[in-house]
Amino acid sequence: MKYTLIAASVAATLALTACSKSENPQVQQTQAQAPAGAEIGTFGVDLTARDMSVKPGDDFFMYASGTWYKNYELPADKTRFGAFSELADRSEEQVKQIIDDIMTSENLTADEQLVHDYYHAYMDTETINAKGITPIEPILAEIKSLSSIDALTTFFGKSWLHGASSPLWGGLWYNRLDPNEYQLTVGVSGLGLPDRDYYLSDAERFVDIRKAYLAHIEQMLNFAGEADAGEKAETILALETAIAEIQWPREKRRDRDLTLNQIAREELSDGYPNFNWNAWLNAQGYKAPELNISQPEPVKAVIEIINDTPLNDWKTYLTYHAISNNASMLSDDIYMANFDFFGKTLYGQQEPRPRWKRAISAMSGTESLGFAIGKSYVNRFFPESSKTQMAELVENLRAALGERIDGLDWMGEETKVNAKAKLAAFRPKIGYPDEWISYEGLSITADDLLTNEHNLRKFFRAQELEDELKPTNRERWGMTPQRVNAYYNSSFNEIVFPAAILQPPFFDPNADPAVNYGAIGAVIGHEMGHGFDDQGSKSDANGIQQNWWTEEDRAAFEAKADALAEQYSAYEPIEGNFVNGRNSLGENIGDVGGLAMAYHAYQLSLNGKEAPVIDGLTGDQRFFLAWAQVWKEKRTEQSMLSQLRAGTHAPGQFRALAPRNHDAWYKAFDVQPGDALYLAPEERVRIW
Repeated sequence: MKYTLIAASVAATLALTACSKSENPQVQQTQAQAPAGAEIGTFGVDLTARDMSVKPGDDFFMYASGTWYKNYELPADKTRFGAFSELADRSEEQVKQIIDDIMTSENLTADEQLVHDYYHAYMDTETINAKGITPIEPILAEIKSLSSIDALTTFFGKSWLHGASSPLWGGLWYNRLDPNEYQLTVGVSGLGLPDRDYYLSDAERFVDIRKAYLAHIEQMLNFAGEADAGEKAETILALETAIAEIQWPREKRRDRDLTLNQIAREELSDGYPNFNWNAWLNAQGYKAPELNISQPEPVKAVIEIINDTPLNDWKTYLTYHAISNNASMLSDDIYMANFDFFGKTLYGQQEPRPRWKRAISAMSGTESLGFAIGKSYVNRFFPESSKTQMAELVENLRAALGERIDGLDWMGEETKVNAKAKLAAFRPKIGYPDEWISYEGLSITADDLLTNEHNLRKFFRAQELEDELKPTNRERWGMTPQRVNAYYNSSFNEIVFPAAILQPPFFDPNADPAVNYGAIGAVIGHEMGHGFDDQGSKSDANGIQQNWWTEEDRAAFEAKADALAEQYSAYEPIEGNFVNGRNSLGENIGDVGGLAMAYHAYQLSLNGKEAPVIDGLTGDQRFFLAWAQVWKEKRTEQSMLSQLRAGTHAPGQFRALAPRNHDAWYKAFDVQPGDALYLAPEERVRIW
């Protein structure tokens, strides 16, 4: 449950009865044969989810999904639920079928044996509870033995192994100036709460969270028998507050111009003095001839905090985080104490997820057994025909975006040539990797969960260290096939769609084309849009971060981006707490631009013919309804607050409103001046 600040990734992610009368009186009703076998409704949209008492132009989210929203009750083990969650639950159940078969089979492959033993160890609560806190006692003893700043620095460098926290993080990614090379990026971390605002805001809700955090820290320290745990909790909060104060705000941390600061390893001590960089890097294992410092001033400031903070305070800090960060692998009493704060208080989750779901989550990551499971998932649940159809959709979206670039009135010809080159170079990855990773050499036992986690961490770190100075592996996937999500990687200029998202309501081979274009088509467009958002647009066709714009065109683009940021910043889901339109700008450009691309592609697919009216809905109406229902979601207020302060995506209820920037939506739903969502034509943000 704990929020962990990790290396800033340059990969951006995203992670239905009929009515007998047409809603557009100008459209002649026609008899249309709905596609056979569409999983949702008769053609792929859930018409029962709509709230027909709401005008589309007043609240398109509630019009599309309001009846569902008002009647759906969040289960006690969830903090949010929507179309993504529904599909993630389906994927989880599919994975459970795979694991159940593995657990009862006598003839297992090597990879299946790893899955079997890890799952057995995770589900063996009798053994886990009997051990209590003892599995991490060696870590706690090592913390107690720290006797110098150099020893502390080395321990910070080993936080990747111990699951501990550190005020500095290091993560291996791609060299933004040469994507054929890996490069270590260094930044500031070390917070236990989701974002710096949780420490710095004087608003009552944040004051109350900090009080609850203090009580939680004290409780966790008591598991280790720490004396004066209440005073030590105050010390930890004060230390984390100091770190929060020197961190950049999130919108600044996503600015790629500010976060690209490369420096040779031998120059680190001159540029960032009073820190034993060799001790820290050697503990991580990286050779790192050159690094990138993502936040120069905060890194210098956190070095001062490291040196000025008494060693005993750091030992207290590390003790708490070692317990909390490893709580999911310890006894139920420790896990529940951690859950009560990070689940219930911080996110409004009333009950933990069932243990089998937590086990699947723990073993499904890219640096766990996710690809071993993913191989079986693809074989069982992903038809090759879906990959073929998805590839066709991608090319249709590529063609549509190409036409749209040609028609941009704000971009000059020189920049258009570069934009078209980048578009042509997009590489789609669909379903699953062409090359599966090998788990040869990985040791997993059926009776020691924490040892399994350490073995996984060592295994994947050893792979990273072996590959660090080699050319980058462009076949690498940043998500497993069973993950319901998609992403764009600017360094490789690639768009990636795991198998699990290629299911209804996003993609259904039997659904109406308008629905597929409004759902998965817009998701494809969204990921393509990341290549041309406010940050992705800073990398060229080869994934190199460099300017390929004329000054005039860049200024025109940024003016449009500023207008979109202002539009989203006006949304207020919780009184006094607004969407951060600047921090979510890349995602909002992806949504608005992706929707435009998908609509253009849908119109091209009609070949000049008028779409049929199905169940009283025109093609355009079905297209935009499909989009809005992709973003149906319900959240706890605490989860919403975290999304606003720490997330890069606007909440789903506002992502559903992206159509207000598209002229076709106004015509489709007869949206008029005076409607709450109405934007005058000159105020509609049209970028791509």
